[in-house]
Amino acid sequence: MTIIASLKVTNANRPRQQPAIVQRRNKLINALHDQLELARVEADGREYLKTRLRHFKNPVTGEYVEAIVSRRPLACYWTADDGKVYINLRYGTKVIEIAKEKSAIEVGEKKQLVPVIEALKQAVAAGEVDRQLTAAGAEVGKRFSKNF
Repeated sequence: MTIIASLKVTNANRPRQQPAIVQRRNKLINALHDQLELARVEADGREYLKTRLRHFKNPVTGEYVEAIVSRRPLACYWTADDGKVYINLRYGTKVIEIAKEKSAIEVGEKKQLVPVIEALKQAVAAGEVDRQLTAAGAEVGKRFSKNF
């Protein structure tokens, strides 16, 4: 028996484009993943840097070059005056309102931050914040419209 014959072959077409809400969910899940890694690394006393490939024009030669740049993601969580840790969900620069007129989640102690972020990732993947993501996406999209 050949290797190909042992695999399950099917007729499935890859969609050309995902629905907008799935793209927004994936963007938020990726941002939460960065926050999760940032929280884990800070707990260990290290620094988390995210690398990405940047394309830019060299000002001296005028040619386009690629460079790998590192940056530290901005934390969406903070410690308040009362000593408790809070976290916001953000879509771009827009803070997502989780409940009516409430945009922050109280974590409590910093050691509880990682499980809370993991729970948020699961909630986003399950579609629990789709309505808020759609509203935030529309508001962010207004800034990019050509009709000022």
